[in-house]
Amino acid sequence: MLAQVVLGLLCGGYATGAALGWGSEGLSLVMGDFGLSAAALTAAVSCFRYARGRRRIFRPAWYLFAFSSFMAAAGNAVWGWYEVVLRREVPSPSAADLCFLLFAPPAIVGLLVLAKKPVTRAGWVCLALDSWLIGGSLLTLSWSLALAHTAYVPGESVARAALSLAYPLLDIVLVSMVLALHFRRSYLNRSAVHTAIAALALTVLCDALFTSPLLREHYSSGQLLDAGWFAGSLLLAYAPWGARRPDTVPAAARARHPHSRPLAGSLAALTPYLAAAVCTLSILYNVVEGRSVDRVVVLTGCAVVLALVVRQGIMLLDNIALTHELAQQENHFRSLVQGSSDVIMIAAPTGILRYVSPAAAGVYGREAEELIGSELASLIHPEDLGGVVHEVRRFLAAPPSVEPTTRIECRFRSGRGDWLNVESTVNRHQGGLIFNSRDVTERVRLQAQLRHNAEHDPLTDLPNRALFTERVRGALNNRRASDAGTAVLFIDLDGFKAVNDRLGHQAGDELLVQAARRLHDSVRAGDTAARLGGDEFAALILGDGTRDRADRECRVHEIADRLRTTLSQPYRVDGAADEVRVAASIGVAFAEPGISAGDLLRNADLAMYRAKAAGKDRVELYAPQMQAEVVRRTELAARLRTALHDGEFALLHQPVVDLSTGRIAAVAAQARWRSAQGILFTPAEFLRVPEDGERTAELSRWLLEEAVAQAAERAGIGHRAPVTVRLSARRLLDRSMPLGSVESLLTRHGLPSGSLIVELADSDPRDPRVSFDELEQRLAALRRLGVKIALDGFGSGHAAINALRRLPVDILKLDRGLVEGIVESARLRKITSGLLRIAGDLGMQSVADGVDMPEQVLALRSMGCTHGQGMAFSGPLDEYRLRRALVRDEYPLPGAVPGAAPGAAPGAAAGVVAVSAGNRPSGRSHDETPVPPT
Repeated sequence: MLAQVVLGLLCGGYATGAALGWGSEGLSLVMGDFGLSAAALTAAVSCFRYARGRRRIFRPAWYLFAFSSFMAAAGNAVWGWYEVVLRREVPSPSAADLCFLLFAPPAIVGLLVLAKKPVTRAGWVCLALDSWLIGGSLLTLSWSLALAHTAYVPGESVARAALSLAYPLLDIVLVSMVLALHFRRSYLNRSAVHTAIAALALTVLCDALFTSPLLREHYSSGQLLDAGWFAGSLLLAYAPWGARRPDTVPAAARARHPHSRPLAGSLAALTPYLAAAVCTLSILYNVVEGRSVDRVVVLTGCAVVLALVVRQGIMLLDNIALTHELAQQENHFRSLVQGSSDVIMIAAPTGILRYVSPAAAGVYGREAEELIGSELASLIHPEDLGGVVHEVRRFLAAPPSVEPTTRIECRFRSGRGDWLNVESTVNRHQGGLIFNSRDVTERVRLQAQLRHNAEHDPLTDLPNRALFTERVRGALNNRRASDAGTAVLFIDLDGFKAVNDRLGHQAGDELLVQAARRLHDSVRAGDTAARLGGDEFAALILGDGTRDRADRECRVHEIADRLRTTLSQPYRVDGAADEVRVAASIGVAFAEPGISAGDLLRNADLAMYRAKAAGKDRVELYAPQMQAEVVRRTELAARLRTALHDGEFALLHQPVVDLSTGRIAAVAAQARWRSAQGILFTPAEFLRVPEDGERTAELSRWLLEEAVAQAAERAGIGHRAPVTVRLSARRLLDRSMPLGSVESLLTRHGLPSGSLIVELADSDPRDPRVSFDELEQRLAALRRLGVKIALDGFGSGHAAINALRRLPVDILKLDRGLVEGIVESARLRKITSGLLRIAGDLGMQSVADGVDMPEQVLALRSMGCTHGQGMAFSGPLDEYRLRRALVRDEYPLPGAVPGAAPGAAPGAAAGVVAVSAGNRPSGRSHDETPVPPT
């Protein structure tokens, strides 16, 4: 804007000065000559600098415009040299005339560079003919009006006459180029080109006025005509810099002039006829004025008419070829449309179908003639019509350059009476719309099936975890104040794993399908039943507006208990002779204000695990302390991971006493965890955290190494009591504890043969995680190393009997459950007596675990049990107290006379308690290391 204002001020100031005569004749000559030279030189420098820039389009044209302006500057400078410096008239011809004559040819060539060049030979011929038509008509008109008089001035030399004709003829050629050439229609630098053309047109107009005899006779430098040349030069200097850059033209601007090209094409088509009309008018002018017809006018007019005839002939042949090509293309596209499997429809702005392709019969089941003339809205499903209308209105409101097409998917009525899913690509067409439609019903069905499969369990067809979570989230987000009572139920089938193991996975899958059907039939219509995975199910119970918390809990508890009862009914499955029974543990969590879906599901899951821990086949409501318990266990597990590396574990030993002599036959190694607060946690405490296989293996290795190392130290000072280390069957088969590591451990510490007893735990042969063949080989190899094998938990079930039948065992360790009730229960005494008799018949030692009372010692000894371990003798001892006990090497037995036991340590008689009614010993000896209760 600033450049345009400065340009206007300069041109207006020059025109004002020229109109007022500049105040003096000398200043008028300077401004009329050197002022014009400075303006032309400015244009030359501007075009030259612009052409030298990087990545300039039409670079040669701007170089030519710079040269043309430089010639104009040189001509005005020579003219000023004669008038201002030498103070005499400019001779004719002169060097100034040569420079002025060299102004037009570079400009004409520059316009040719900018022109939209034809692509065919016929186009080039027509371009040449159009240029001649314009130039010839202008020459005829100019010759009739002025040039004839100039050419036949009496007494004028041939050179001067030729010079007088050269100016207007070059201007005519320049004007012909401007009018005949079709410039590029691209927006790339278009405004700069138009500005340059306007500058050249203004210069040509001033040249035409200057060549007029009427003006030339009274012309002197500095007059108003010079203001036109001055403005033309400055406008050409401004053209390349003041135009908008190509990247600043928005796409929407190009859409604001949709009719500019047809208008320009119409003017270009009328150009030859307008030229012929001008030529005819010039001839009529000579006739009307009564002049004799000039031969130049006649020859030029005949040449123009001949050029017009030739051009029309070329255009006729070109039109015939184009018509033939258009017919071929029309036939080609008609074949494509009629043979296409897509339905092509053209709808008027009113929605009436004007054209429907023949493919409608195959896609819609309706003939095309039947659909033509009907309303498009009558074919669309009523539920989809509103969305289609909205999308069409939005599409028509958008600029075509921004959104040329759109896509609409809706349901169309077919001739068979059903609804088809149709996808249509929509384009604009003369105010209406073109629909290119195809049947996508199968694709929509497939997508719906895939979506259903992704959101539903493949076995039971219930919603899966992802869909259930989404529905819980939707219920929470859409829950109003009246929707209180929304709850989530987590359901686990107790005993399902046993069904899988006993009857196979096919029977288990059938049971799950039946359970899912029962669950789905038991929930209300608005609720959701889902299978989360395995034997875990869930239900979303929506609230009914009950505001009383007790009533809500009672109602949901009744629903959950009804589900538990339904799921616990017997099942009939293939492969089972009898009915199969499983139980259901259900956890319930209520939606509280501000709770998220994830937290609600977690709460229900915690309540379900509390139900399983409390005895299964029950319903538990979530309570906040459940989460606190989980946090405590998680923190304990996190500390446990670093406890081994930080040396927080300690090793205690509990004596195993010979029940016949009271002497220590062995010591059982037990791990304790000393926390940062100084509390000793027992295995019953720290092993309740979620199992970490790597940490458990590391703890087992530490326990074995530490027990062997301390046993070797005690053996070195004469205490040769074997040490018992309790290991699970899975840990013995763990690759992290190979057989060679146990042998190297015994060799490294020099532990005598028979000084290590491995107490085998979890030896159920039905456990799929344990290979009994490998376990048997591993235990046999350990026995060859001198390691004794003890079987833990003997009498707790058929698993121990099966293990006894297959595994090489030296010692049987009675289960604590037998020992605890042996005094009160006659049935347990008979069972224990039978088990001990089996051990005696097999020549094995027997150890009773959990012997805490003297009555149990007497009962076990009378049944033939050889050894006992428990609080009746001593609790777990640290290394110092253990060595004191080993030095004493004897514990008083119930029924012995105080002080009668040989070698009894001082104070040992205090641990002797006579068996009498109502007299119970304390549960711990004085030498036991105090351990906090768990």
